[in-house]
Amino acid sequence: MTRFEDLPYRPCVGLMVLNRDGLAFIGRRTEGPEHVDAVHAWQMPQGGVDPGEDPWTAALRELWEETSIRSVEKLGEVEGWLAYDIPRDIVGQAWKGKYRGQKQKWYALRFTGEDAEIDVATPGGGAHPAEFAEWRWERLENLPGLIIPFKRPVYQRVVQEFSRFATR
Repeated sequence: MTRFEDLPYRPCVGLMVLNRDGLAFIGRRTEGPEHVDAVHAWQMPQGGVDPGEDPWTAALRELWEETSIRSVEKLGEVEGWLAYDIPRDIVGQAWKGKYRGQKQKWYALRFTGEDAEIDVATPGGGAHPAEFAEWRWERLENLPGLIIPFKRPVYQRVVQEFSRFATR
C-alpha cells in the first residue's frame, strides 16, 4: 500500500463564477465521501483535468458539465496551483485511493447570461449526471464557511485573489 505522503495530487480546475452583482455561484453537492454534513456541502464548480487537456479547456468543460453555463468571460486566474489534502480516513473512498488530494488551477469568470441558463438538475443538456442538488448566488466572504473544512484554506485564498472582480 502506498503511503499517504507518496500519493500524488489529482489535477483539477476550480471556477469562481461571478454574476453582475458580484456574487459567486455555489452549488450543494449531491454526494461524496468528503462531505460530512449539510452545512459544508456547498462549493464552487470544480473538476478533474483529463490527461493532455489544457486547464482552461477543462474549466469550461467542467462548468458546462456541472451547471450548463456557457455565457462567461474570463476575468483572471490564480497564478500556479493550489493544493489540499483530503482526510486520511477517506483516502480509500475518494478517487479509488489513487490521490492524497487535489491540486487546482482556479479561474474567475463573469457570468454574462441569464439565471435561466443555469441547470444543475440536467447539466450539459442532460448528458451528465447532476453533481449539485441546488444552487444560489453567494457573497464572497461567506464562501469559506460553507465549504468542507479541509478545503477552507484554498477557498480563503481564492476569495482573496478574486475579490477585486466582485465589485461593480
